[in-house]
Amino acid sequence: MSDENERMPVDGNTEEELLEEQMENVNEMPEVSQAKLENFEKPGNSGSSRSRLELIMDIVLPVSIELGRTRMYVKDVLELERGSIIELDKMAGEPVDLYINNKKMAEGEVVVVDKHFGIRITHLIDPEDRIKNLGKEN
Repeated sequence: MSDENERMPVDGNTEEELLEEQMENVNEMPEVSQAKLENFEKPGNSGSSRSRLELIMDIVLPVSIELGRTRMYVKDVLELERGSIIELDKMAGEPVDLYINNKKMAEGEVVVVDKHFGIRITHLIDPEDRIKNLGKEN
């Protein structure tokens, strides 16, 4: 080649012509139209809150009862054996906490039903308090 700075034409166009063509295409706006979505509601159904709730009625949520809590050193955990007693932060007879989906929903007292433990709910957490605590970790 005689001169390295000289550009070879591409498809019959020089590099400058290709660059000008690309710049013209950048300024063009694509055509935008609104998406047409299918209406999934049944005719005559106003979408009442009751019918919407029915959609989630068969979802299973984890439920747990917390008798109490404590903290232990690793050394003490490693020394646990059959018959070891761990003292919890709650007194005997105090209400236990009912958690649904890891959120405290109620308090209650421990009962025995046909040789199985159960809980009798004595206090429901106020719905406003539950909503306030939705984003918080337990």
